[in-house]
Amino acid sequence: MANPIAFTKMSGTGNDFIIIDNRDQMIKKGQMADLAARICRRQFSVGADGLILIENSEQADFRWQFYNGDGSEAEMCGNGARCAARYAYSKGIAPAHMHFETIAGLIEAQMIGANAKIRLTPPTDILLSRSVEIDGNQKVIHSINTGVPHVVHFVDNNGDTPVKEWGRHIRHHKLFDPAGTNVNFVQMPEEELHVRTYERGVEDETMACGTGAVASALIAALHGHVTSPVRVRTSGGDILTIHFSLVDIGDTQEDDQGLRHEQRIADVFLEGPASFIYEGQLHEEAL
Repeated sequence: MANPIAFTKMSGTGNDFIIIDNRDQMIKKGQMADLAARICRRQFSVGADGLILIENSEQADFRWQFYNGDGSEAEMCGNGARCAARYAYSKGIAPAHMHFETIAGLIEAQMIGANAKIRLTPPTDILLSRSVEIDGNQKVIHSINTGVPHVVHFVDNNGDTPVKEWGRHIRHHKLFDPAGTNVNFVQMPEEELHVRTYERGVEDETMACGTGAVASALIAALHGHVTSPVRVRTSGGDILTIHFSLVDIGDTQEDDQGLRHEQRIADVFLEGPASFIYEGQLHEEAL
């Protein structure tokens, strides 16, 4: 791995990422997890929620490799995808309307000024109204995979939610073994959802989570609380907009795991800002 390594720091509504153009395969697959864990450390290196490596693709405009700040590989990241799209467009790697490869599947993205709008893969593994015990109390949770697994729990006042404590408990609950899950706490004011997210891999609350915002909007819609488009206010105070369509395909069915929804969710888009912060070079001491 050559030194120094050029990188770009970007933020998607407070979710920050280190992006590296790796089309020359300077960084090998076996080096990526360790590199992510090292350079995503705050105070000791650049610091970020995740590392994105842009690579060549035979079936799309580019392919990404995405790693959480702890070095774990993730299937998808909505805010990261928007940052990757703007980065690729600004560097001439991809056109304004682009497609790129992720573990979760092929992602479509479109640039709208400094905003990026991405089409997510159809959600899977939707289960509603399961009960888990937290701090001696039973809590009703809902789960959905929007590229990565998410739990949604509705709260009355998100200012009082112990996100780290409850989030860690649910993230490691046996229901979600072995991979674990991200956890979203959702308050529903009149005009927008207020979402706070505990992210696996970061193992803490983050300022925003794109796939978590999507999960929260879709679960709220399945309960009849909202309709598309849905505005989601993140912990950092920024707004993400979720677009989707719901099609009824039958009655909701209950089994021993919870309620399975009988509505088909299609055309899911996540729209929001993707901001350049700075560019620099990683030297050996940062690694």
